[in-house]
Amino acid sequence: MKTASSHSLPPHIHYLDGQLGVEQRSLEALAREHGTPLFVYSQAAMLDALGGYQRALAGREHLICYAMKANSTLGILQSLVRAGCGLDIVSGGELERALAAGVTPERIIFSGVGKTRAEMRRALAVGIGCFNVESRAELDVLDAVAQEVGQRAPVSIRVNPNVDAKTHPYISTGLKGNKFGIAHEDVVATYQHAATCRGLRVVGIDCHIGSQITQTEPYLDAMDRVLDLVQAIETSGVAIAHIDFGGGLGIDYNADAPPPAQQLWTQLLHKLDARGFGDRKILLEPGRSLVGNAGVCVTEVLYLKPGEQKNFLIVDAAMNDLPRPAMYEAFHRIVPVAPRPGAPTTWDVVGPVCESGDWLGRDRALAVQAGDLLAVLSAGAYCMSMASNYNTRGRATELLVQGEQVTVIRQRETAADQMRLESLLP
Repeated sequence: MKTASSHSLPPHIHYLDGQLGVEQRSLEALAREHGTPLFVYSQAAMLDALGGYQRALAGREHLICYAMKANSTLGILQSLVRAGCGLDIVSGGELERALAAGVTPERIIFSGVGKTRAEMRRALAVGIGCFNVESRAELDVLDAVAQEVGQRAPVSIRVNPNVDAKTHPYISTGLKGNKFGIAHEDVVATYQHAATCRGLRVVGIDCHIGSQITQTEPYLDAMDRVLDLVQAIETSGVAIAHIDFGGGLGIDYNADAPPPAQQLWTQLLHKLDARGFGDRKILLEPGRSLVGNAGVCVTEVLYLKPGEQKNFLIVDAAMNDLPRPAMYEAFHRIVPVAPRPGAPTTWDVVGPVCESGDWLGRDRALAVQAGDLLAVLSAGAYCMSMASNYNTRGRATELLVQGEQVTVIRQRETAADQMRLESLLP
């Protein structure tokens, strides 16, 4: 059974005078003003998380590209770009969001296994920094597209090192059975082929082994395998200017205890230096570790429904707002915004969507009444970016807190907003 007080709250999220707040703002006051469900983010928490990477890489030639699939709301992107981030994209739509957020195109990395020709042309036209190519077929298409427009596309080939990231199978990306990257044994030949393509310019090598990784060993293992490949590729006559180690570092959802970014990268850089590659430019693509613990979702308790086998606590947030529990059986801590006295009852916290998979937390000990507010913690990553309109539910309002200042970075979506692109039959 998980209780509200099982361990400490994320940074910049705290109780003050009996009320949960983000930085210097009360969540109850924000919920009463803006309604629920409501996402609230701490900018300080995001910048603190980024600072761990920046301090670790100080004095090294590097580029940190935020993996915007974690949360692509423009206000979040702006906050990180202004703090020095580039952006890692995986679609043409994310490219347009990145440009709208003000990032310099040369600081954009285009990842993903299924880039279309149209997306390639647009990325070449704006002058992005690098394409992370994931298959021989994609390499040949990009070569053809670049030649058609009279350019040479900067490319980094994503390798699949067959490293077990020891994470959920849906978010593991570095094993032979995953769809990502080029198999370890095919990498050198693929680089030799790329070097002969007139529309390509080889600039680096890329590796990403998964998401929500909480151990150091998979990173160290992957680095050894990537550096072995760099040595083999350069021996074959192809130079590698940058090494992209991807992202994937986990956050603390439920006492997961991932290593801090600065501690992890101190170890990785020591290995990089020991292997003789300390002079290479380093690229990173963190996502969840920058924004995950910065966000909370505030939801109102609608009904208490005791039962013979289960007690259900029905709230107004649902699987369309917070997809991770339904998709991955993921755990998010759920705590009261204003704790009340009394013995807790064990509840399954569920939403109003017409699916049995619409749950936010199981077997949670909470002392609550209808009308109370709950906060779903660690909701900054892979929640709003994967939110949907299932049951014609509008996407929630999003707020960014900077000390006492609050900015609405997304307005609540209405039914009219959802139907705007649809047409009735004549």
